[in-house]
Amino acid sequence: MSRASLLPQLPCGRPGMKAVVTAALLATTLWNLRGLLHSSNISREAPKHTEPLVVLVWEWPSKQVPNLSGDVCRELYGIAGCWLTMDRQLLGRANVVVFPHTRLQPGRDSLPTERPPGQSWVWVSLESPSNTKALARWNQTFNWVMTYRQDSDIFIPYGKLVPNQSATMNIPAKTNLVSWVISNYHRTQKRAQVYRNLSKYLHVNIYGRANKKPLCNNCLLPTTSKSKFYLAFENSIHQDYITEKLWRNSLMAGTVPVVLGPPRANYEQFIPADSFIHVDDFASLAELATFLKTMNSSRYRQFFAWQERFSVKLYADWRERICTICTAYPNLPRGHVYPDLASWFNT
Repeated sequence: MSRASLLPQLPCGRPGMKAVVTAALLATTLWNLRGLLHSSNISREAPKHTEPLVVLVWEWPSKQVPNLSGDVCRELYGIAGCWLTMDRQLLGRANVVVFPHTRLQPGRDSLPTERPPGQSWVWVSLESPSNTKALARWNQTFNWVMTYRQDSDIFIPYGKLVPNQSATMNIPAKTNLVSWVISNYHRTQKRAQVYRNLSKYLHVNIYGRANKKPLCNNCLLPTTSKSKFYLAFENSIHQDYITEKLWRNSLMAGTVPVVLGPPRANYEQFIPADSFIHVDDFASLAELATFLKTMNSSRYRQFFAWQERFSVKLYADWRERICTICTAYPNLPRGHVYPDLASWFNT
């Protein structure tokens, strides 16, 4: 039986009263429909956080711990609703806890004995697998990984190119051909072997602790910018492992990087194909040396075409890296744990 049939029948001679009842019926129907639609929307929408996301950094990744008081993520990087803290007494309130791998080595601090329900733990590393040890002990421990790898849950590159419509080409004056800044030189590394063979065909200006010519932070870029080419040689070869050697020492300095690292195709996922030289582009190091020594100015300028469209953005502050957790948080998987961290990282 319809709702209308339940209403009292009115005489036909009273059209005014009939209109009132009809209007009342319509209003009731619309109110009920509004309620149904409202409840439907509530059931479909995910619950929203009304309080800031609390990110507890168990131990700071670098030696110098910055001031985390105030709304750091919003004030410095425009990321709202994100609260960074190192106060371990807030473990029970934290949504996310960050564990840098460099602080998880044997003999260092241990993890919390219990994990509050719904809390996610993040494993953080900017080192390559070759320089990351003792991963097996952390199986079935972490929910998310935060590394330089593009397939990480939270991707933190060493740098990137950002669009810049007002950018212009700027090539610093050059006084020498090739330079290299190296602190930890090990003869067994591939970069050391390539350097030794390349140096048979051209002179390389070497700076850094390995050659007893350390450079202060403000001295590095002015020094490398004087070279036409820079040896952006990584200490180990791994997928996506492209460090500040490319971004800061070379591209930001205004010199052309000669790279040794993952394959060219991997570099081209980060920078234009015509902005760098890959060691693997040549059949021999003698051929590479000849290419560098005989390059004319017109061909050299082509390597800087990217400057007219992009600028280099470095990620050097751990506060910015950790604040990106809050940006990624809504889309991160829930309830996932890495069963074999070493297997994933060494792939």
